[in-house]
Amino acid sequence: MTNTAARTATLALVGDRSPNVVSHTRVPLLLDALAERDRLVLDAYWIPSEDAAAEGAVRGFDAVWVLPGSPYRSEAGVLAAIRASREEGIPFLGTCGGFQHALLEFARNVCGLTGTAHAENDPDAEDLLIEPLACSLVGHEAAVALEPGSLARSVIGADRTVERYHCAYGPSRHLDTLRAHGLRLSGHDEGGQVRVAELPGHPFFLATLFQPELSGDGSRPHPVVRALARAAVEHAGRAARLPA
Repeated sequence: MTNTAARTATLALVGDRSPNVVSHTRVPLLLDALAERDRLVLDAYWIPSEDAAAEGAVRGFDAVWVLPGSPYRSEAGVLAAIRASREEGIPFLGTCGGFQHALLEFARNVCGLTGTAHAENDPDAEDLLIEPLACSLVGHEAAVALEPGSLARSVIGADRTVERYHCAYGPSRHLDTLRAHGLRLSGHDEGGQVRVAELPGHPFFLATLFQPELSGDGSRPHPVVRALARAAVEHAGRAARLPA
């Protein structure tokens, strides 16, 4: 017999919430759809980027989603939330600006590339990991090829997908160093540019330059969003089974 009971988990939404950011306005629709269609109930809390800098800001959550809306008011806060998710095994999703900052956090704290920067935050920096794209993806759809055996390929269920963007910045330098330190760059556009990253060995760590939250009208959550919700519920279940 199928268990139809709703399963609940807590979700930290990291970003500077704004009614002018379409991704932010989509979140309530997606949460409702996850609960109704998939019986995955996420108790979500917004954490402004400044607040995310506090020690333990995302500790205790079952998942962290760093949403678009950069430049964030606190780059340091966003990087702190990503680092905590990565180091403490909290399921993590970063989309658009969240993808960019996930790579930046990994470069600085794992690869030792402490001088790398994001051109949107520090355009005059000497070592830009995240640079302006040759062709802006603001308002565009584009194909993404997903590597066999990757989390992204497993989640989306195909080796190619067409996704929506609202982005003008992406990674360029130090990609071999990121790979050498364990980050898997698992999705690329038709020109070979990185569009998806993940961290093997982590319970769930996925970052996409595309924005799955913009898929459709919000009534059918994108597989990436659904996968985050499932990972959150699994995390909550593991936490519930731990001895007090």
